[in-house]
Amino acid sequence: ALLSDRAIYSQSPDTSNLPPARVHPLPQSLINWQSKKQDNYFKQIESTPVDYLVWTKFPIKVYIDSIQPENTAANQRFQQWTASAKKAISEWNIYLPLKEVKTRDNADLVILRSQPKREVKLDPETGLYDIPRAVAAQTNYKFYLTKEPTAIAMRMTIEVSPNFTGVSLLATMRHELGHALGLWGHSQNKNDALYFSQVSDPPTISERDINTLKQIYQQPTKLGWQIQ
Repeated sequence: ALLSDRAIYSQSPDTSNLPPARVHPLPQSLINWQSKKQDNYFKQIESTPVDYLVWTKFPIKVYIDSIQPENTAANQRFQQWTASAKKAISEWNIYLPLKEVKTRDNADLVILRSQPKREVKLDPETGLYDIPRAVAAQTNYKFYLTKEPTAIAMRMTIEVSPNFTGVSLLATMRHELGHALGLWGHSQNKNDALYFSQVSDPPTISERDINTLKQIYQQPTKLGWQIQ
C-alpha cells in the first residue's frame, strides 16, 4: 500500500513578480553531513511553481495534534500516536533543526491525527464517479506571503490516521515528515524511508534519504527571497 497520497496545493502563486530562484545557504546540520556514498534519488523529486520546496528559516516550528479523545482505549492509541510523531521529529531533527511548538497558529508544519479525506470526482466522459482508495496519511503544502520583508513562504500539513499503531505508525510519520522537509517524491529503494510502499520491516532514515535532502537544499528556489 502507498504510504501517502500527497495533495498538492491547487492554487499556484503568481510567480511573475517574484525574484529569480536562488540558492540559500545550507543549514549547518546539512553542511556537517558527509556521506562516502553519493547515491541518491534526486531525479525522483518533483519541482513546484516556486521550484524546490526548501525551508529557509530554522528551526522549523512543528505542532503535533493535542486533542485527546475521552474514550480510554482511544486515549491509549492517542498516546502511541503522539509518541511516534515525537520520535520521527527527533530522528529528522539531526539533519534539519525542528522545534515543537504548542500553538498551531505559530507552526510552520502541522501534524494532525485525522483520516485523510477522499475526493470523489465525476468523470464527465463515463458519467461514473471516480472514488480513490483510502490512504492512511498524506502531506500537503500551501504558499503564502510574509510581511516585512515580503517573501513567499510555505506551510505544511501532515494528516495521519488515528487507527495506525506500532512500527507502521512510526514509519508513516517518518515518511510524511520527509515529504514535509522537502523530499517531494518517492524512492524506488525499499531501504529508504521515502520508499513508495509499505514494507514489513520499515527502514530508518537512510544515507540516500539525506544525500537527496542535501542536494535539494543546494537547488535554487523562489521561496524565502525578498520581493522588491
